[in-house]
Amino acid sequence: MRNFSTAKRIVIKVGTNVLSKNDKVDTRFMRVIAHQISQLVQQGRQVILVSSGAVGMGAGDIGIKNKITDIKKRQACAAIGQSILMHEYRKAFDDHGQKVAQILLTNMIMNNRKYFLNLKNTVESLLKMGVVPIVNENDCVSIEEIGLAFGDNDRLSALVASKIDAELLMILTDVEGLYNKNPKKNKSAQLIPVVYEVTKEIEAMATKTGTAFSTGGMSSKIEAIKIASSANCKTILAHGRTKDVILKIVDGQNFGTLFLPKRKLSAKKRWILNCQTDCRIDIDAGAKSALQKKRSLLMVGITGISGNFKAGDVVYISDVAKGITRLSSNELKHKLDNRKSHGDNASDDRKAIVHIDNLVLLDSQLSLFE
Repeated sequence: MRNFSTAKRIVIKVGTNVLSKNDKVDTRFMRVIAHQISQLVQQGRQVILVSSGAVGMGAGDIGIKNKITDIKKRQACAAIGQSILMHEYRKAFDDHGQKVAQILLTNMIMNNRKYFLNLKNTVESLLKMGVVPIVNENDCVSIEEIGLAFGDNDRLSALVASKIDAELLMILTDVEGLYNKNPKKNKSAQLIPVVYEVTKEIEAMATKTGTAFSTGGMSSKIEAIKIASSANCKTILAHGRTKDVILKIVDGQNFGTLFLPKRKLSAKKRWILNCQTDCRIDIDAGAKSALQKKRSLLMVGITGISGNFKAGDVVYISDVAKGITRLSSNELKHKLDNRKSHGDNASDDRKAIVHIDNLVLLDSQLSLFE
């Protein structure tokens, strides 16, 4: 299970709580991370680093020590800190002759299929050239209120791992792995070495905690692991300050908690599953049954529309699935109104609104693709 000798593509997420020491980003530790990643590249592996720290570095540069809750101030600190963060990483990797590149992302880029494919091509080119992409959320413009934010870099790292077909995701944090209880509060807490499936019981073990400048807790890490799982990507959750932890994990040594993937989806269906949307198509029981039999969603099964969306957008399909709709919300509402006024149109009702090739079931409905 822990044999990663053939793992060609690896995503490593380093959080603020790992990078920080005495309420400041530890530039010495950044050199430790750079050394280990450079070793992996020299072994012929392709590595993407997802790094937090911009907000913390910006805050430290202007003397802020407390948790920043104001959005404008947080964005300002990110703007100050991102260039400092990349400068420090550049120096750290230069010691090993390793080239790096900066990639700043927002949810809009990952949710738009065209932008995403362009991004993937760029990342693929960088990896082929032996460059280490350093990825961070574009905190200067990313805010949840306008739907651009990922929420935290745990989710971002899992999305990156999913979309570039990584075999291994490492989430380096300030605990040894997943415990059955909060180890900071319970001395009897025991480390769980392997998780075969993220169940409700596993999710219940997660707690929401974070440092002054970080946004993720154990709950966000579990959600990230579920995203990676859909891409057949193994995830290791481990303490980032353990000596040579990255190299030891790749070497197969027993560190942290290993999360095994549950299912394998195509790249397109992973994109659909992880695309964020507030729009929804409601369907009846007959349509739900049809989806479970690997059939497309037809107009005849649609009972309601929520939100405004265009043809080609990803929408929820009740509580069953997500998919790419062939028609816009206005077009679907018009068809529903016509049905109520003039009765069913048999030929129209048999047209696929969401084709099975553009549809993926949610975790609660996995039987369709297993």
